[in-house]
Amino acid sequence: MIENTSGKAPKASFAAMAHPAYRLQFISYVFAMMADNIEHVISYWYVFQKFHSPALGGFAVLSHWLPFLLFSVTVGGLADRFDPRRIIQCGMALFIFASAGWAFLFVTDLLTVWNAMFLLVVHGCAGVLWQTPNQLLLYDIAGPQHLQSAVRLNAMARYLGVLVGPAVGGMIMLALGPSKGIILNTIFYLPMFVWLFWAPPRAIVVVTRQAVRGLADIVQTIRSISTSRVLTSMTLLAGLTSLLVGNAYSAQMPGYADDLGHGDPGLLYSLLLAADAAGALLAGIVLEGLGTVRSTPRLAMLLAGLWSLALIGFALAGSFAVAVSLLFIAGFCELSFNTMAQTLVQLNAPAENRGKVIGLYNMAGLGMRAFSGVSVGLIGAWIGIHWSLGFAALAVLLVLGGLHFFTRHHAVVSGRL
Repeated sequence: MIENTSGKAPKASFAAMAHPAYRLQFISYVFAMMADNIEHVISYWYVFQKFHSPALGGFAVLSHWLPFLLFSVTVGGLADRFDPRRIIQCGMALFIFASAGWAFLFVTDLLTVWNAMFLLVVHGCAGVLWQTPNQLLLYDIAGPQHLQSAVRLNAMARYLGVLVGPAVGGMIMLALGPSKGIILNTIFYLPMFVWLFWAPPRAIVVVTRQAVRGLADIVQTIRSISTSRVLTSMTLLAGLTSLLVGNAYSAQMPGYADDLGHGDPGLLYSLLLAADAAGALLAGIVLEGLGTVRSTPRLAMLLAGLWSLALIGFALAGSFAVAVSLLFIAGFCELSFNTMAQTLVQLNAPAENRGKVIGLYNMAGLGMRAFSGVSVGLIGAWIGIHWSLGFAALAVLLVLGGLHFFTRHHAVVSGRL
């Protein structure tokens, strides 16, 4: 198989926006991502006020990411066999069901720990049904020529949702209260659900009769990508960075803000979170504005290394201004290397099982985040959150060195250098 290791983008800024269908997808994706985060804000607040249970908060994190670990490849296999648009609509329907379920339990005051756990699991499963098929949909809409632009812009849309969602959720909750606010939130999922009825169908239909076999699919997909240094290295990059660090440091931001500042810890906390997201947004704008940046495995790994160094610096920073600056750099590098890795996986995934390969990538990149709380959070309770993040980011650097060696060695053996 001849591998596309460059992911070369056309020399045009915001190239994917040239497709009318992609513009609609982008807008609806922002609304859906915003709704996802609004639901987190309102439901987490209400659950905390009612139960004051750290264990339930921990379950919320696990229920959000574990479905990606368990079901991403299966959902990718389903997207290979069936229309990914309809699978995404099933995900949107589950999101609406979860928000409506919270609303019913809030209004009737029937919320218990068990039905809260059930709705958290429903929400997590909805995310799996959305994300992997959505990546296949990007390929169908933008095609390989503008795929890198589409992936990067969608990552920007995700960060827009992360930035705007909590703010909108807080305002809705203050204005309407949690019950009416969560009811209103169901509306924000509708643009994506409705647009998918008119979204363009798959350009090339690959007839496959492969059954969806759960764990056997994961093993078979791992074997199928083992001969591709691009697919293997980028999947490992996503999995190892998520396993060791992921976004676990975000959950510890109140602690970092308290240690770094002498002012309002709530304001400092918000500024730290905003710095990370703002860096990511700027990365998307800059890279899209240039329009000529090539995605390569080596560049993706280099940016991941810079991300690790920025997080090590943040963990050791004694100045709030320095910490904010380093988080900004970390956000810039994170969006850059993640979108490059995803683009390379999409471009090199074989057409007959593209969904499973992308599902495996999501299993690594998103599912492994369920365990990053151990390296940063639980170990942080033992040695301190600054040391735990620093050691976790240092471990990423060491792993990247091994991954770079693997990539070069494989390329030499294959005669591709």
